[in-house]
Amino acid sequence: MSDPSCPPGCYGDQYGGHLDLGPTSAQAAEFGHMPDNITVLEGESVTLRCKIDEEVTHKAWLNRSNILFTGTDKWSLDTRVCLVNNNNSEFSIMIERVMVTDEGPYICSFQAKNQPRTAHVYLIVQVPARIVNISEDKSVNEGDDVNLQCLAVGRPEPTVTWKDFKYGLMSEGEFLEITEIKRNQAEEFECITHNGVAPPDTRRVKVTVNYPPVITDVKNMPAQLGKTAILRCEAMAVPTASFEWYRDDRRPVESDNTLKVKNEKTRSLLLFTNVTEKHFGNYTCFASNRLGASNASMLLFMPGAVYGGGTSLNSRLSGAGLWFCLSISVLMKV
Repeated sequence: MSDPSCPPGCYGDQYGGHLDLGPTSAQAAEFGHMPDNITVLEGESVTLRCKIDEEVTHKAWLNRSNILFTGTDKWSLDTRVCLVNNNNSEFSIMIERVMVTDEGPYICSFQAKNQPRTAHVYLIVQVPARIVNISEDKSVNEGDDVNLQCLAVGRPEPTVTWKDFKYGLMSEGEFLEITEIKRNQAEEFECITHNGVAPPDTRRVKVTVNYPPVITDVKNMPAQLGKTAILRCEAMAVPTASFEWYRDDRRPVESDNTLKVKNEKTRSLLLFTNVTEKHFGNYTCFASNRLGASNASMLLFMPGAVYGGGTSLNSRLSGAGLWFCLSISVLMKV
């Protein structure tokens, strides 16, 4: 029968003994009915208190069948286990730097009036969720299948969620599969794991999607004699495209004192510093990387002049004729 003098939250068994839990490094806790659980984080300390409300002759602490203490005599070889209280009303031990292997049942046993008495408690050790293995950053070609993995451990068993930052989509599970990935799916993916013990653990994987050049921002440009003019060719590509310019007779454009080729990260510029009649004509921008090539043509013309509408924007090389030879020549340089 429970001892009516036992404070709330403290366990009093039918033999006259009861247990409670002293303060840990996190917080104080108590347990009531038998059997009761005490929860502690890995690495913290916990005190197991055995309250005694009658005169005893012998007392001991056991973990399963292993004797930890008999009175003041320590039987355990573990230096983390120590006796903190041994008097007429309390017989308590402390476990420092708790490990997962400490989890299990603990028994306070004592002899009172020649009758054995016992009180029980079960120690639960929790471990914050953490990521132990995650895919490295990946570089893939458009259309490839991508498989990412994120492995986590913890007690209780943690959940694992993948999140993409571009669209905010969530996917449950350790594995994230993307079938025939598109260029607009190139981004960072975040793995999130938690088990309610501590704040979530997160790590990111960057996926780069490679694709051949696509030329944009192509315009025919009017130019005045003796003035400056610019032809622009912009190409989106991964890896970044390299650029070459050709005249209407397929001669490579080279820089001189009136014309300069300026290549930047995603575009190439033809800078005319002093336009003359020889500069007017059709110019073709050729952009390439190791995955392919693309070309587009544009006119530099005198305002009011009549010119044909044969400008080609984002025209992909077909593999025949002179452009095929040019493609092969450029790709061999990459």
